[in-house]
Amino acid sequence: MTIDSQTLSDGILALIGLIAAIGLVGTVLAFWTMGRAAYRKD
Repeated sequence: MTIDSQTLSDGILALIGLIAAIGLVGTVLAFWTMGRAAYRKD
């Protein structure tokens, strides 16, 4: 099984996109929970 540069770059791009998407969702969730907790405490 040979991996050419096109497949490799596509895989790296997909990996980066996946990490970015997970990070974005995690950040939004974290801010949303913090916001709700602060709102409820008030």
